[in-house]
Amino acid sequence: MAALAWLLIPLVAAIGAGLWGSWANRTRRARSDGPELDGYARFRAAMEKPQSGT
Repeated sequence: MAALAWLLIPLVAAIGAGLWGSWANRTRRARSDGPELDGYARFRAAMEKPQSGT
């Protein structure tokens, strides 16, 4: 019976790995990058402004 348990451990691990892999590679909804790109554009505009004074 102990030998059967040792054979079942890798089998259960392989099934678990397969389930996790299929869940990790699932198709996700497309996400818009609009807010992130807008923030980056504002950051670049702020960095390109000429310094006043000295």
